[in-house]
Amino acid sequence: MTGPTDDARPARTTGAADASWARELLDLMRPGGRDDVHRVVAWLARTVRGTACLHDGDGTLLAGTPVPLDPDLVADITAGRIASAAWGDPGRHLRLVGVELPHPGTAGVLTVSRTTPFDPRASDVVTHTAQVLALLLRARETTRAARRLRRATSDLRLAILQLLMVEDTVSARRVAAGLWPGLLDTDTACVYVLEGDVGERDHIAEECLDATRERALVVRCPAMDAHVIVLAPRDAAADALRSLTARRPGLLLGGSAPHTLARTATAYGQAVSALAVARFRPDKQAVYAERTHPERLMDPSVLRAWTASLLEPLDTLAHHTRAELLATSRLGLEFTAVSAAKVLGVSRNTVRARMERVEALLGADFSDLTARAVVHLALNTQVGLADDDRRPDRAEADRARLGDLLAGPALRTWAHDLLTRLEADARDLRRTLRTWIAAGANAERAAECLGMHAQTVRDHVRSAECVLERQLLSGGSDLYEVVLAHLALGDLDEPPLHGTKRGHSGSPVHG
Repeated sequence: MTGPTDDARPARTTGAADASWARELLDLMRPGGRDDVHRVVAWLARTVRGTACLHDGDGTLLAGTPVPLDPDLVADITAGRIASAAWGDPGRHLRLVGVELPHPGTAGVLTVSRTTPFDPRASDVVTHTAQVLALLLRARETTRAARRLRRATSDLRLAILQLLMVEDTVSARRVAAGLWPGLLDTDTACVYVLEGDVGERDHIAEECLDATRERALVVRCPAMDAHVIVLAPRDAAADALRSLTARRPGLLLGGSAPHTLARTATAYGQAVSALAVARFRPDKQAVYAERTHPERLMDPSVLRAWTASLLEPLDTLAHHTRAELLATSRLGLEFTAVSAAKVLGVSRNTVRARMERVEALLGADFSDLTARAVVHLALNTQVGLADDDRRPDRAEADRARLGDLLAGPALRTWAHDLLTRLEADARDLRRTLRTWIAAGANAERAAECLGMHAQTVRDHVRSAECVLERQLLSGGSDLYEVVLAHLALGDLDEPPLHGTKRGHSGSPVHG
């Protein structure tokens, strides 16, 4: 038997009991997580002492326990020809109500089944629940749309940063202009890296946006899950980020010196180095210190000429290819291939392939730490040459030798002062460090040469880190400075490179 069943049992409860279901339904509308719709459908089934389910217009179950339905009746409701329907026979009674879905012109069906006919109270509960479900579905879709928009915006910020990392400032400005006009209309900028709890990173990123009034490029670092990168074209951002760091316990802040946008990768490396220093500061903040770096002690004209000579094989490449190889190698020498790949938005195989191409062009072996240090020096110098009108001529480039750079008295004095700090330790840290560098920073190979355990080698290197106040085990700029100090004193051989005449020969000194 079919037909309307709503008036089969006209009795209606009154008073507080009658209103209690409405209060419960109202409570369920409060945000409670991703399963709000499921909770409401489950509540409906309990309240009417039956079974309830919600389908979309295609018949896909959205929540509840499936109930056999007449497809023609469902089609009438989802098409909008009828708003609701009832069906019943002895022992089984159904009520179907249309539910407006978030997408325009679409509707779902809320179906409730129970063994007794629907009284007015049960009918009211079903009707109001359908309305609540429509609101919840709309709110859920709005939340999802907002989440998609935030993700797209975040991806766009990352894309801009990656363009800056490979020195493509024109494209970066073009992409940024659409959403953040004026953001990159600057000659110089600083890069900051904030490190906090991984689970709090999204909140930290949002607070950075608020603190800088969205006048800075805020990016969730693709390589380090705990890092947020901020490129700030304005000085005011520094104070805002320092204030944020002071308010948040456990948050660290490292900042770079000002650089042109084309040197974003260099600024990023400086910010990461400053972050390591911030761990030991009471206020957990540090800005990259302009300490005495070896390249500052070299003859500038010889350094420029030698750099131009060494990197000359790359000059035959198309401009964008050359910039891509230089930027990738700069990051690849500073960080691991995996981290560099994440920062650049490419695969690690792409990073390795680009660096192998640079190796081949320069005649270098990047498994050799001395080669890495020397090429790293040239790549960082090359960034400055891009803005320098004093380009070396051919004769200067031909005369420039790495040995000339390393032989300067200022550099040798710096190297001597740095490495002699290690001699105060009775364990002969200097010998261990020299051997470890010669072994490509491989503790096992160094241990074989020294006749000690690999863990002892690592312990010695960690001790050397404290004495020299430089990170060594993690690689990068600090380690390369120490390698250059060894080269300047003749403790290690100069690496064979294109355009580099060996200043001396023989094996590294292990005495």
